[in-house]
Amino acid sequence: MLRSLLLRASRSGVLEHQFRKRTFSHRALSRFMPGEDLESAMSAAEDLRDHGIGTVFTCLGEEVTDAGEADGVVAHYVDVLEKVDGRALDTQISVKPTQLGLALGTGHGNTTDGFAVTLRNLERLTRTAAAHDNFVWVDMEGSEYVDATVALVRDVRSRHENVGLCLQAYLRRTPADVEVLRDPPTRIRLVKGAYREPASVAFPRKRDVDAAYMRLAERMMNDDAFMQQAPPVFATHDTAILDALLALAASNRIPRENVQVSMLYGIRREAQLRLAASGITMRTLVSYGSAWYPWYVRRLAERPANLWFLVKSVVRS
Repeated sequence: MLRSLLLRASRSGVLEHQFRKRTFSHRALSRFMPGEDLESAMSAAEDLRDHGIGTVFTCLGEEVTDAGEADGVVAHYVDVLEKVDGRALDTQISVKPTQLGLALGTGHGNTTDGFAVTLRNLERLTRTAAAHDNFVWVDMEGSEYVDATVALVRDVRSRHENVGLCLQAYLRRTPADVEVLRDPPTRIRLVKGAYREPASVAFPRKRDVDAAYMRLAERMMNDDAFMQQAPPVFATHDTAILDALLALAASNRIPRENVQVSMLYGIRREAQLRLAASGITMRTLVSYGSAWYPWYVRRLAERPANLWFLVKSVVRS
């Protein structure tokens, strides 16, 4: 019930307007974001680099409906790739397809124009990243965009190896998408999922999502094509799942450095440091930008324990 309410709130313009006006909101937000600007993200990446942890940058925003604005997003990420290279950061980028134009027109990305614009923009980012020996992740959004997003990544992957896709374990269709992405082997970042979806589309209960996550992880970890050519990234803060993943890797004789884990900035920092020190390839997702409200509320819904940080910020205000 709480998760459903928060996910509904994440799409409310009225609540966003009210939340942004509150002093405590920015204090609570700082728990999960180093700042709204790129320089803050770069500083966080330098600190994490010193601890042997790589990063993934994502500039917050979604459902861009103007082609010029989408071009601006591309220009921003091109600049990010150049600056990351210049400062020798182990930092990849992750972009939402609707930031690149997939929401143009109507039909949630099913229009030719929106798809074509997004494909052109993703191709440019992937080529630029390749020139800097870097990598582009494509985030997954709501279920209405999944078909188009998978098609986009497969199209670009047919020409470039340095592109990967985030898949959501709570979607009932995800096992089929993993199979589609097996040829050619495409890197997958596996998350649980944080959008409001009907039960016909996504598992509503946490235990079912957890079980689906492990089935998908086992599928990929038992597949040499994935582990050798397109090693997956397991994005989770769930310690039980992490323990199970490490046990599976040990039983499959997968070296610890070949196990790749991702967590969000500000969550389980000690665990991130411990995993990196143990030889796990660790990456922290660092988000920044002014369009933080829907992202932040989805993080609260994804892990209700995060609400405690919000409550403490309200009390201190």
